[in-house]
Amino acid sequence: MAKNTICLWFDKDAVEAARFYAATFPDSEVTAVHRAPSDYPSGKAGDILTVHFTVAGIPCVGVNGGPVFQHNESFSFQIATDDQEETDRYWNAIVGNGGKESACGWCKDRWGLSWQITPRALTDALAAGGAEAKRAFDAMMEMGKIDIAKIEAARRG
Repeated sequence: MAKNTICLWFDKDAVEAARFYAATFPDSEVTAVHRAPSDYPSGKAGDILTVHFTVAGIPCVGVNGGPVFQHNESFSFQIATDDQEETDRYWNAIVGNGGKESACGWCKDRWGLSWQITPRALTDALAAGGAEAKRAFDAMMEMGKIDIAKIEAARRG
């Protein structure tokens, strides 16, 4: 087990979420599913309690803890993409599977977990600093899913 693992709280469908992430992102897999040894506040003995999985190489555990806690934007996975095709693929997988679009490359999956689908072209443009970064930033602020061609055009002025 990793020294540091991200723990994500789900109502009751942590396995379904973990399988979706494993099917969507490279270097992702479901590694273990554990059932509750006895009854607990939101479930019964034998119910799936936790699922261990990785998302793009990051170890995670999903807990089926019931509806008490909900995901919010204070936590997100940021996925770096190399081109528009990869950006579109991840964005469409998340949004097209019951998720919701947001602004500036952010979206939520159907479990309420936030994702930043961030092209490296955007990160590079913002790191350039000065007027170039401002133009790219201003262009990004008008977007939902990031359009790399528009970021690069803004960067050039």
